[in-house]
Amino acid sequence: MERICDPIDIKLLDDWQRDFPLVEQPFAEIGKKVGCEEAEVLSRLEALKSSGRISRVGATCAPNTISASTLAALSAPTETLESVAEIVGRQPGVNHSYLRENHWNLWFVATGPDRAHVDRTLDTIRKETGLKVLDLRLVRPFNVDLGFRMTDDTKTAPAPRPVHLDRFQDGDRDILQALTTGMPLCERPFSRIAEDLGRDPVEVLSRISTLEGAGIISRMGVIVRHRALGWSSNAMVVWNVPPEQMDAAGPALAAHPGVTLCYERRPVDGLWPYRLYCMIHAKSRGKALDTLEKAAHLPELAGVPYQVLFSSRCFKQTGAMIADRSVAA
Repeated sequence: MERICDPIDIKLLDDWQRDFPLVEQPFAEIGKKVGCEEAEVLSRLEALKSSGRISRVGATCAPNTISASTLAALSAPTETLESVAEIVGRQPGVNHSYLRENHWNLWFVATGPDRAHVDRTLDTIRKETGLKVLDLRLVRPFNVDLGFRMTDDTKTAPAPRPVHLDRFQDGDRDILQALTTGMPLCERPFSRIAEDLGRDPVEVLSRISTLEGAGIISRMGVIVRHRALGWSSNAMVVWNVPPEQMDAAGPALAAHPGVTLCYERRPVDGLWPYRLYCMIHAKSRGKALDTLEKAAHLPELAGVPYQVLFSSRCFKQTGAMIADRSVAA
């Protein structure tokens, strides 16, 4: 994929991965900031989406707040990898699926409106593949922002915000599903969402603003496809951190330059002892390993055993399932 050199495209990708304008005509507002007309902003975003550089313009939600998710893995034999990946990928709640360099080689995220839906997805995969599935449930996030800057890929992401679930209301789930699937690229996207849901546009925009202020929407803006933009060497690093060290190790690793995701998950007795996870997205394998080496020398991680699992193939990458697809398509 060719490098992006156009200054307006770089601004759209750099400056609008978060803090999306919550106004009736947001793309006109963006156009004022980047120096072009609303129609050109829409045209450029459509082109970036068509070329695979962005997946959507929309929202990501704080994990396991108003919906459920888990990271899962299985060990797929080489001779059946394609069929196993197809079984995993066709489950509606699976929104990410990657091949990684490890005995546990097929990793995926299962999402759904509630934990029962996620459990059914994992059970279906177990039954259809005949394979054991690791269910690595989230304990707490330290950094789940996953933003990428074209001009400075070492900038530390903002820390997770507090989530105020008391502000969540009936009907919000369908709005959030529309945003995580991807808002329409048109002059008045929030009005289009309201029309599709049979809701009042002013009310829908007000609810989105409330949900963002409540931290339920963790990030709103352009959702990029990092591989297509040059971050082709992506490593998940798992650390066997003792529970008593997690309070210090997690935040230190999350704040380390080059670490793009960081969270604590439950281990699986006898199979997978690792509790602390991070992602390192880099433009070369060497740069990823350099970041890892520096992270491994953090005082909070000194002597902690770890494994590095480079991603070698992406099978699926979509937005999370928050509501029933038949309701919020």
